[in-house]
This record gives sequence, structure tokens and C-alpha cells, in this order.
Amino acid sequence: MNSLFDITGKRAIVTGGSRGIGFVLARTLCEAGCKVAVTGSGDSIHAAAEKLGPPDRVQGFIGDFQDSAAVERCFQEANAFLGGTDILVNNAGTQIRHPCEDFPLEDFQCLIQVNLVSAFQMAQLAGREMLAQGHGKIINIASMLSFFGGHNVPAYASSKGGLAQLTKSLSNGWAARGINVNALAPGYLATDNTAAIRADPMRNQEILSRIPAGRWGQPEDLAGALLFLASPASDHLAGIALPGDGGFRGR
Repeated sequence: MNSLFDITGKRAIVTGGSRGIGFVLARTLCEAGCKVAVTGSGDSIHAAAEKLGPPDRVQGFIGDFQDSAAVERCFQEANAFLGGTDILVNNAGTQIRHPCEDFPLEDFQCLIQVNLVSAFQMAQLAGREMLAQGHGKIINIASMLSFFGGHNVPAYASSKGGLAQLTKSLSNGWAARGINVNALAPGYLATDNTAAIRADPMRNQEILSRIPAGRWGQPEDLAGALLFLASPASDHLAGIALPGDGGFRGR
């Protein structure tokens, strides 16, 4: 049974791995025996990599995911370090909030580029490697806002809804060719991205009242689901968005 979840020796890229969800997901893969490349937009990614493991097992790579050329360069550097890619975790993302009527177009475009376009680009680059080797796992980090519209986050909701659809489309293209493309959709987690919501007593209580588990999630709550989607145990799963939400969607 343990072999179903064994990913020892696999080569993984985790985008947005300097902190929060991305750091925890990268740590989970490291502890499972993977060689890991983590990406981030600044020098903090190198400090994060040092915390995760020795330099022959983990390295950090800087890439500004607002820039398509930087995304490709970051992937190529990470892939070269790993010697190929077996697992891609598309976690890089940002959040911007404005009332819908005041949402600046440049902010909307920036967020779509970082959260959705760069995820497609990374998946395409990794997918080409995986197709050549005949296997691979791509895990897109979606959101509850892949399913709901949210408040004052039209760009974020659009990007995460698009990511769920992208997951299905890529899966349709690659499932028969050895690549599993799935998404992990976290619920409301206590991270920097939700700090503003948790600081608003009304919104905080509104959300908590809809979570049957009765608490905000932690990034560590996603570790088991990640291992499942990255391992042979999920070899017949294709194009799903797996909620990790404490029951939020069922309320």
C-alpha cells in the first residue's frame, strides 16, 4: 500500500514557494524524498530553499511571473537543476482587492498574468518534458473562488475559475499520454492573502459560520492531498479540482 504514495526520487517544481502555501507544499515534497526546485519573485526564495534542504536536493530560482520571458527562463533553470521534471505544482499567485466598479484595468491584467497565464506557460513547458518521458503530474493550486465569485476580487475569481477550466482542458489533451493534470482547491486558509478578510469581524464570522470544521484551515492541511495528487495513488484521476476546505462547499 505504501508504494501507492511513494514519490521518492521524483523531481518537482513548486512555484511561489518562498512562503505560505507554496513553502509548505515544497516542504511536503522534500520530506517525501523529492528533489525540489522552488521559484519566487525575489531573493527570499534562496532563504526559503536553504530552510527546505541541502543545495544538492533543493534550490531556489528567481522569476517575475508578470514577465513571460522570465517565466520561461525560470523554468529552464529549474528543470536543468532537476535534470527533468516529474511533478509541477503551479502555486504562484497574487491577490488584489478593489470594488468592481473601481478595479483598475492594469491590476486586473497583472493578476491574470501571474495567476493564470504563467500557470499555463509553466504547464506547457513542463508538459513538453513530461510527454517526452511518458509520465508526469501537474497540480494547479486553484481556490474556493474557482467555484464562487467572492467579494471585491473579480480578477482573482476570474483567474482561479480559469485555472480550474485550464486543468480540465490540459487533462483532456494529456491524460491518455501519461500526464495527470489536476487541481487542489484550498478553502479559506490563514495566510497573508486572507489577512484582510480575517481582520474584518463581519466577513470573518460569515466565513467561519460556513465551514463545518469550525476553523480556518492551515497550509499544512493540504499536505496529504498534495501527496495523493503527486503519487501513483491518483494515476486514474484526471481534470479534477479537489477541495481542501473543511466542508465549505457542502454547506
